[in-house]
Amino acid sequence: MDKIKVGITHGDFNGISYEIIIKALLDNRLFDLCTPVVYGSAKVAGYYKNMIPNAENFSFNIITDPAQANPKRANMIVCVDENVRIEPGQPTVLSGQYAIASLNAAVRDLKAGKIDVLVTCPINKKNTTGDDFGFIGHTEYLAAQFDDAEPLMFMVSDVLKVGLVTMHIPLSKVPAAITTEAVLNHIRAIKRSLERDFSITSPKIAVLGLNPHAGDEGLLGAEEQEIIIPALQSAKYENIQAFGPFAADGFFGSGAYRKFDAVLAMYHDQGLAPFKALTFADGVNFTAGLSIVRTSPAHGVGFDIAGKMVADPSPMRAAIYQAIDIYRNRQVFDEASANPLPHFSKSERNDRGDGNGRGGNRRGGAERDANVSDLLPETEEVTVEVETNRVTVSTMA
Repeated sequence: MDKIKVGITHGDFNGISYEIIIKALLDNRLFDLCTPVVYGSAKVAGYYKNMIPNAENFSFNIITDPAQANPKRANMIVCVDENVRIEPGQPTVLSGQYAIASLNAAVRDLKAGKIDVLVTCPINKKNTTGDDFGFIGHTEYLAAQFDDAEPLMFMVSDVLKVGLVTMHIPLSKVPAAITTEAVLNHIRAIKRSLERDFSITSPKIAVLGLNPHAGDEGLLGAEEQEIIIPALQSAKYENIQAFGPFAADGFFGSGAYRKFDAVLAMYHDQGLAPFKALTFADGVNFTAGLSIVRTSPAHGVGFDIAGKMVADPSPMRAAIYQAIDIYRNRQVFDEASANPLPHFSKSERNDRGDGNGRGGNRRGGAERDANVSDLLPETEEVTVEVETNRVTVSTMA
């Protein structure tokens, strides 16, 4: 099997991006699975490399095209002017411009088929939202570049997967953006991604409410009754196993999330706060719903620790491995969809998983034989309303 070429953008170079890139690539086992190509600056890389312990023998193989990449080395395409001032911890105009230049160069090669997947280091929204870029983040930019209308911000790990109905918008604008169509479309997107990207068959999806206590039967807001439950009803008619709406605090606090393959949150912090609390060391930001594979470590630029050499490379390493897994899973899924007869039966696929510890009856997927009545811990009171495909959790508030 040909090794996957992984394009890596350097994000904001005044943050922790080069530290986590170099630390991740110091693990030579990575080269057994992929050929990394970093889009960035040799000067900046050298600056940070000299501060990283045990990196004395590390170097980048400088190339001008991914076709020249050495499969046993860390490769770099210099895509910015090397006359650069490095200011760790400072969001400068130049570091924002270079973040965009790195992203543009990698996307150009991704479109041309020169790299297979994209792993992006974090950017700072303050210095990348001007006229030169025009997007609030990677997700919106990539959706426009690849003409994909409905990207899904999908935070993933082996413990928890969380999708968002709304992404980078003010909290005051969230209620207006929560529509039955939006909720249903995101339920569909999560189902498609779980099946194609993570090799999980018959996935179970939990849907959170918008209001405290999931609206408390309309006493604390009508969105659950008027918007979210109708979306769940429509999902049921499409044979999608989606349940809710759940009150977010009780849902995560009770550990009920462990019974589902993924969770759909209504807004950014509702989903990301528990996700990062539970999976910070290996959490990955995956943009589902795109025709290409893009992942990123699930943390920010890290200006507060930039230059201190204390950043953990685990999320960066996880983002690289996750991109490889998703790319391979898509190949298997697409081949099976095009030629279904020679492949495993459904029951065999359930046991088989994807060979990477995800899907099937392995870590990363909920138990395949769970019944609706088993979807929550025994300590909870569970009421199942079949007509609305809704599971209500009674907790002591």
